[in-house]
Amino acid sequence: MLGLPETTSVALFDLDGVLTSTAVLHRSAWKQAFDAFLSERDPENFVEFTEQDYLDYVDGRPRDDGVRAFLHSRGLDDVPEQTMAAIGAGKNDVFVATLETKGVDPYPGSVRYLEAAREAGLRIAVVTSSKNGAAVLDAADLTRFVEVRVDGLAVAAQGLRGKPAPDSFLLGAELMGVAPAQAAVFEDAISGVEAAVAGEFGYVVAIDRVGGSQADAMRSAGASVVVNDLDELLPA
Repeated sequence: MLGLPETTSVALFDLDGVLTSTAVLHRSAWKQAFDAFLSERDPENFVEFTEQDYLDYVDGRPRDDGVRAFLHSRGLDDVPEQTMAAIGAGKNDVFVATLETKGVDPYPGSVRYLEAAREAGLRIAVVTSSKNGAAVLDAADLTRFVEVRVDGLAVAAQGLRGKPAPDSFLLGAELMGVAPAQAAVFEDAISGVEAAVAGEFGYVVAIDRVGGSQADAMRSAGASVVVNDLDELLPA
């Protein structure tokens, strides 16, 4: 009834873009931070940070990894670590301020799916690269569904590799006491899909909230199924 293999006992959900609309807030905050840096560094040749840049280099990755990957894509490998950290910190300041003033809404389809999953006895964890995972879950009133949370703070504290490496999802499965084959991963980022596939998880649900060629890219990355909203997996 949940659109998953019968062997699935645990669901590992990414947060931003899967359960909540905060991916939009993250993308906007990244744009402000990167555009400010790029325009100051080289005003005459300024090329703005785009939605595709976000999807290709930042989405789903830990903050520092995203900064490094995007700057590398622009050939800016000479940026000092301190400056990269400042870009990431500036982005987070914008994101947190927006979260506090505007709040965040969960996707209604995701809430329906979480309710159905809980009723069916599926155990639920959240695995996110965001260091603001707890605040976002609380703001969206989703903490009540979550048994285990692995976020950017845990990734940093344990020295784990960020997505597309499978480390955070593997930790989530370990904390839930199951093998990866018994868990399904729910992701909206290509890097997250790649991480789930690398970790040999039993089922990978990709949520395409972008459109265009994103669904094809998710399938190419190894997604078991691609949906536009989680409640598509529920019986009509």
